Amino acid sequence: MRDILPIAVSVVIYGSVSGMLARQAGLSFAESSLMSGLVFSGSLQFTALGIWAMPLPVASLILTAVALNLRHLLLGAALRLRFNRFSSRQVYPSLLLMTDENWALSISKFDRGERDGGHLIGGGIVLYVTWLGSNMLGYSAGSLIGDPERFALDFTAIIVFAGLLALMFRGKRDILPWAVAAVVAIAADHLLPGNWYIILGGLAGCLVGVLRRQPATQASS
Repeated sequence: MRDILPIAVSVVIYGSVSGMLARQAGLSFAESSLMSGLVFSGSLQFTALGIWAMPLPVASLILTAVALNLRHLLLGAALRLRFNRFSSRQVYPSLLLMTDENWALSISKFDRGERDGGHLIGGGIVLYVTWLGSNMLGYSAGSLIGDPERFALDFTAIIVFAGLLALMFRGKRDILPWAVAAVVAIAADHLLPGNWYIILGGLAGCLVGVLRRQPATQASS
């Protein structure tokens, strides 16, 4: 919980922006709070609020949710080998609180020799409370601030993820898969509608990482 606090501070900012956008989209305070508490996905909530209209575009919202959250298949797969000494009773409840931020923290700690699964669930609890509380705060303050883009508050999420990349960088071996992921994501963003660039970029980077590890594994065996 302590290790995630610097990230939680920044979550307060873009969580508040999400609450403001929910108010602008016409959601009530209760609806906005329920979305934050039940969905608990910043990227999905921002995207969903961007297409929110009456009547609700249910099919588009479902497809968007699937496309954006397919990345959790990759996140979960990355945790598999690191969490194999924990029981299913310990792992699966923890995964309910998995976000990009506490996942990155957990991976970083494990790769540095700290075999403590508490980083995932402890960080998740802090981020959940922070996300829900900041959304409520942003919704309440939305009438005072108006357009959050005027103050560049919408840029905070980008800063957070840039910090996560710096936290996870392990040296030259990460440059190629990260570069491939970035190129594929940018190309997909220009060529394909929706948010498929997220999963395609992630898959491309993972594929390069797997292909690079295979020769090394075969050589060692």
